[in-house]
Amino acid sequence: MKHPDDENELFSRLEADMAADLGADVVDLGKARSARAESPDSITGTAPDSVADADHDGSDDPSARRLVDGPDVPGPGYLGRLAGAKRRAIVPAWLQSTTELKTAARWVTGHYAHLAGYHALRSPVYAGRLALQAPRGAARFVGGSLRWVADREGEPVRLAAVRREDVGEYLKLSRQRDGRVRLRTLVAALATVVGLGAALALYVLAPGWLQAISLGTVLLALGAAGGHADAPVVHRAVEVTKAPKLTSDIVLRALGALGIAPISQAQAKGRDGFTFTAPITRDGPGWRAEGDLPYGVTVTDVIERRDKLASGLRRPLGCVWPEAVPDEHTGHMVLWVGDQDMTKATKPKWPLLVSGVVDLFQPVAYGTDQRGRWVHVTLMYIAGVIGAIPRMGKTFLLRLLLLIAALDPRAELHTYDMKGTGDLDPVGNAVSHRHAAGDDDESISYTLADFRELREELRRRVKVIRSLPRDICPENKVTSLLADKQSLGLHPIVIGVDECQVLFEHPEHGKEFEEIATDLVKRGPATGIVLLLATQRPDAKSLPTGISANASARWCLKVMGQTENDMVLGTSSYKRGVRATMFAWGDKGIHYFMGEGADARIVASTYVDAPGAETIAGRARQVRKDAGRLTGHALGESPEQVTGPSYDLLADVLAVVPAAEERVWNERIAARLAELRPEIYGGWKGENVTSALKPHNIRTRDVAGISDNGNRTTRRGILRADVAKTIAERSEKPGAA
Repeated sequence: MKHPDDENELFSRLEADMAADLGADVVDLGKARSARAESPDSITGTAPDSVADADHDGSDDPSARRLVDGPDVPGPGYLGRLAGAKRRAIVPAWLQSTTELKTAARWVTGHYAHLAGYHALRSPVYAGRLALQAPRGAARFVGGSLRWVADREGEPVRLAAVRREDVGEYLKLSRQRDGRVRLRTLVAALATVVGLGAALALYVLAPGWLQAISLGTVLLALGAAGGHADAPVVHRAVEVTKAPKLTSDIVLRALGALGIAPISQAQAKGRDGFTFTAPITRDGPGWRAEGDLPYGVTVTDVIERRDKLASGLRRPLGCVWPEAVPDEHTGHMVLWVGDQDMTKATKPKWPLLVSGVVDLFQPVAYGTDQRGRWVHVTLMYIAGVIGAIPRMGKTFLLRLLLLIAALDPRAELHTYDMKGTGDLDPVGNAVSHRHAAGDDDESISYTLADFRELREELRRRVKVIRSLPRDICPENKVTSLLADKQSLGLHPIVIGVDECQVLFEHPEHGKEFEEIATDLVKRGPATGIVLLLATQRPDAKSLPTGISANASARWCLKVMGQTENDMVLGTSSYKRGVRATMFAWGDKGIHYFMGEGADARIVASTYVDAPGAETIAGRARQVRKDAGRLTGHALGESPEQVTGPSYDLLADVLAVVPAAEERVWNERIAARLAELRPEIYGGWKGENVTSALKPHNIRTRDVAGISDNGNRTTRRGILRADVAKTIAERSEKPGAA
């Protein structure tokens, strides 16, 4: 038994040692509690003016203890918590979408139709197998009945009593067995009499079809009883994916294998290391788990170890998709584990593969997410960037978007394959207004001339939109109704450039390409002009910052590093956990999509090979031909006709504008040129003159003149002296001007 003095001496020594080592005081908890209970504040019921006053007690000692937690403040009440609660949807997402509902219904119908057809075709084989197994089944039935009557199931117990030489127990079991045998013999005899009587009645009284059905049923039943477990009569019509059910134990095991210190430490102390905030449920063709990671662990940390997570879950990499939740903190994770690899899972049939046209002003399905749900894109009012390393499906994705644009007969396509392999030829040759392939000088000149025309078209559209009444164009942008009016010329223009770095890095014209493309990206969407750029080198040189920063739609397939990731998906995307670096080499066509006003989503684009693209483009060409909207390259207009006319435009302008006429309207020049060379200038208008003179750096300006009705007005025109000066400089004869 300890003596009180010994205990006090031990406490004193401990206090002295700690004070010497740490320079701190050892507090007797019992005395401290008593002091607090008898403090003046607690006795008088008064409270200090502030936490600091109560803690300092008038002392300025910097080593004095200070309270850092303020007084208890009541949190939000019940109604406040309800107001901030997140409500789950009453109707599932797949029921809210007509397209998804139709897709699901179509799949279910096709599934069971396949089952019915598969087994119906094999039903004679099934019947033959059952008939052959019927004798064995009859023998098993008779033998089983005799064993039941003889109470063979109780024989092991009786034998055990015999081995123990327990006479009393054996006699008791024998009497019980005798009683069972007498009763079961009676039941078997009655069943035999009734069965034979029923069979005789059916044979004598029943019609032939009923006899056949009865005999067939008996044979099938006996055949089923005579089967072997390793040789089933009926085979599977559908091979079901062997995907294990996702459980909390599996998730915790996988997270513990990632090597993240806070998770490992928590599990080492007996805790889970992951707090589930909702039950694990089925979500489409897979399982969904949702919860909070430990403090200091972000979803990004898990995404970086996606390959290890897949190993811990014992699932293919393409089945495991950890995601952050935009509206939650960075440690809140949703883990979706699919039944099949995303690249191998059966995808629904693309609605536009066989038939249909589109309205580019409306969302169009172009791919599916991990759960097999359609993801839509609206190609109007955007500028888009597609980035990836080679051989990941970048060009196929661009071609798919251009095919969607081609199925709107109003859209005017300009397609440029700077790689030169002809991947865009199915679209370009069938429907494009302008199309070129390759990086040779001829293709670059052709493309540059078209880009200059597009810039002028952009300026023209801006003026048209500004001049429209407010009730027709309330939002100062092109709408579907305005695009239908051919007189306004506000139809959609979709420009697709593959390997755009060839243009922006061109030693002579790169700066001009960058300037025009930046202008199209910034101002084009509101005027109905869409620019889609694809590159396999997404860096600041091949994808200028002015373009990447203003593109509202981004598609990023696999890239190798953070810089490329953020160039395509936007600054700090990598830090937010949106990482296209996590895609595997086999994830072709799978990408992050940012657009449609939503956060980044993982999408597998619809796969359309070259023959399929030609079929769709052919259908689009026929639709355009019927609508009278087939123009340019699709009609056989060669690059020479577009970029290098055999006539001298400037000389023709001087020919139709006499020296006495110093200023002239462009529309009058167009009319005179059409009269001079109708085969070339026929149908030209004032804006055509503006576009044609722009590459020669001849500026249009406001020119005053007398209209045909005699009124004096101002319209766009040129100075004859500017044309003459340009010709003189071109001929290196400045004095001629």
